[in-house]
Amino acid sequence: MSPHAASPAATAPFGLHLRHWRHKRRLSQLDLANEAEVSTRHLSYVETGRAMPSREMVLRLANRLDVPLRERNALLVAAGFAPMYRQRALDDPALSAARRAVELVLKGHEPFPALAVDRHWNLVAANSVLPRLLDGAATDLLAPPVNVLRLSLHPQGLAPRIVNLGQWRAHLLERLDQQVATTGDETLAALRTELAAYAAPAGADAPSAGGDLAGVVVPLQLRVGEAVLSFISTTTIFGTPVDVTLQELAVESFFPADTATASALAAMHACGATSGGPAGA
Repeated sequence: MSPHAASPAATAPFGLHLRHWRHKRRLSQLDLANEAEVSTRHLSYVETGRAMPSREMVLRLANRLDVPLRERNALLVAAGFAPMYRQRALDDPALSAARRAVELVLKGHEPFPALAVDRHWNLVAANSVLPRLLDGAATDLLAPPVNVLRLSLHPQGLAPRIVNLGQWRAHLLERLDQQVATTGDETLAALRTELAAYAAPAGADAPSAGGDLAGVVVPLQLRVGEAVLSFISTTTIFGTPVDVTLQELAVESFFPADTATASALAAMHACGATSGGPAGA
């Protein structure tokens, strides 16, 4: 089965959902049965619909298959049980502590850019540094919901100003491939196809030396005015989430890859070139 194969419909039998995730994780029935401590015969009966799993069995199989929380709910429903994991909006009072944590991370990262995105890479929040780096992008790409990958690679977005566009494009597409393989999300698969089809400016695929970072990490080299700012990035997620929204939320923090970039950002921030405070999308 292709890692990009579509997930079963929500109304599909439990066995079809289970087989989809087992194939996606490239496990045989014997492998999964051993990991979940059930008999291969019983697992086969569950996949073919000759037996229905208990709620405990559904959760055990989902855990062994590392199924995301959203899809665990789908597995539970397909087996005749109520969903277990809530999905709240980030501004829900129950998630106020998580929202404050995100805002603290974003604000505390200034004068360097940081942003929070949802499972489809739509912008949820950003610190005050980010807007200064988006000058020149087409207005429609900046209209909510802002998809940060589309904004990055679109010919009318940041792509013309990314010095190492070929390298950065390959990095982002690889990340999308990994996410699609992990989640089976059709929207991410469609986004990946869209981004890969964008025409690159002439010379965008020329190799980049990467300076001291060559062979270590893939930097983002972005032209801002007359300067080229170089960044490395990290991704932060919530530990042990039991809410779908929190599991799917990620904070992308960009750090200066050289002293020139650090100095430029510090100067930009000090002179008030950006507005203050985190900005929600």
